[in-house]
Amino acid sequence: MEISSNSQVFEFVVNKGQTILVPPAEKTPTGLYFLCNLDQNIAVTMRTVYGFKSEEEGNENAVEIIKDALSRVLVHFYPLAGRLTISPDKKLAVDCTAEGAVFVAAEADCKLEDLGDITKPDNGMLRQLVYDIPGAENILEIPPMVAQVTKFKCGGFVIGMCMNHCMLDGIGAMDFLNSWGETARNLPVKVLPFLDRTILRARNPPQIEFPHHEFSDIQDISNTSQLYKQEIICKSFHFDPEKLENLRKKALEDGNLHKCTRFEALTAFVWKSRSQALKLKPDQQTKLLFAVDGRSRFDPPLPGGFFGNGMVLTYSICSAGDLVKNPLSFAVKLVSDAVKMVTGRYMRSAIDYFEVTRARPSMSGTLLITTWSKLSFHTIDFGWGEPVVSGPLGLPDKEVIVFASHGKERKGGINVIVGLPASAMKTFQEILLASSAG
Repeated sequence: MEISSNSQVFEFVVNKGQTILVPPAEKTPTGLYFLCNLDQNIAVTMRTVYGFKSEEEGNENAVEIIKDALSRVLVHFYPLAGRLTISPDKKLAVDCTAEGAVFVAAEADCKLEDLGDITKPDNGMLRQLVYDIPGAENILEIPPMVAQVTKFKCGGFVIGMCMNHCMLDGIGAMDFLNSWGETARNLPVKVLPFLDRTILRARNPPQIEFPHHEFSDIQDISNTSQLYKQEIICKSFHFDPEKLENLRKKALEDGNLHKCTRFEALTAFVWKSRSQALKLKPDQQTKLLFAVDGRSRFDPPLPGGFFGNGMVLTYSICSAGDLVKNPLSFAVKLVSDAVKMVTGRYMRSAIDYFEVTRARPSMSGTLLITTWSKLSFHTIDFGWGEPVVSGPLGLPDKEVIVFASHGKERKGGINVIVGLPASAMKTFQEILLASSAG
């Protein structure tokens, strides 16, 4: 199994220019823009990178082309040019001020290829490719969209993005970036955004029809908080298509399941392996969270180009003892049942649950898996062809594991990016290597 860690990283220097604001090229609507309850719970910043290099086209005009296209595409996606605020009902909203997205031009003292695979864990050097607002103490002080274009000596460049998740999910981000690229190539935008999020407004009166244990606070009886005082090691584990298929077959071999997907098998395997590595007590409850795309599951389905968060968190809760001692099929069924749970009624219930409780998912005793491997970010084209590399930059929190695409070819393989205390990472790696040998 191919393993990449953050222990050896190429060091480089990025010189950043002055920040500027890029407003929409035309007048856009003003006032408060409604964010639905699915947006409220995920108001965290997402950092992503997209590297481009063309044999035919250098990077001399990259900054101006991308900045000009941003101004034009923001006419369609104008909430991204506003600022987050608190609405009269004490929820996040966007004040559509048209102030503009924050934009920074930068230059690196190396070649793009010197960085290797920039989506793999590193020691913080790659954070230079994404601009952070200095002195910002909360999300209200960070504009919804920040973009940095870093030119490299080889003629390549990287677009580093910092966007607030409350503005859009991965599918929405993909639509926006593809539209931005189309605009840069002077093409019409193929998928215009559907901006009205009030279609996901809570019902009146709210109807909580299902239990929502994704919000449950789990007691840490295994004292993992003490374990996390160790050095946190971040590594990437590559699962090629053959390995993924072997996991799927292993989940089916005892006959308890008739079918499962590769995602379900990998998710179950990682959940089980992480619980083992953390040496959770047998009666420790452990919660798995992951997002399911609800766009087609709503009744009626969300419109094409929906601009926002159409993903809904689903969950499974199990004791670590049951998770570890049982065959892989046991954990896979838990994952599969969590996927099936997400129906139109369930999602409406989740929206109403937040309306009543204002609760946020608790991360105690929790593993959150976020999946980027299914997103087609590699189709983005600003005029320099598809990205040579793209994906999330680092892990947002210690409870999060990222499934990312592997390499430019993306031939079905997945990089599992994990951060664990040093002792737990050693065990986790041993478990994965043993499974690979088996």
